[in-house]
Amino acid sequence: MSIEEENKRRVEAFFDAMNAADSQRIAAAYAEDGTCWTSGNTLISGTLTKPQIVAGASAVLDVFPEGLAFTVHAMTAEGERVAVEAESNGQHVSGKWYRNLYHFLFEFRNGKLLRLKEYMDTEQITDVLCGGERPPQAE
Repeated sequence: MSIEEENKRRVEAFFDAMNAADSQRIAAAYAEDGTCWTSGNTLISGTLTKPQIVAGASAVLDVFPEGLAFTVHAMTAEGERVAVEAESNGQHVSGKWYRNLYHFLFEFRNGKLLRLKEYMDTEQITDVLCGGERPPQAE
């Protein structure tokens, strides 16, 4: 099996863990020096280290009592990188529905997730996940 096919399988396993709200499997996918970067200017934007990812994954997934379902629409792989088009759907504890469209870029090293970049509709993040709260504006 090619490295591209192996990495696509790793991405599928990652989304299986997300759909199962299994923060331990999500954490296990990352290299010890792995990071996750989230786009935008929201309360959850920026770069997280592996310990922060573990805490953050649990916190985000816990606010979807019925689960947050991810659907992968397309994957393209080249070497250690896999690009993914996906969407999510789930009911937040607030009662609001959270639906978002994503582009993820996974970068692997030695079979572990080294970097994950997450691009999405940041207004959905702010409105639902952050309850409308925004980071303070720089003056």
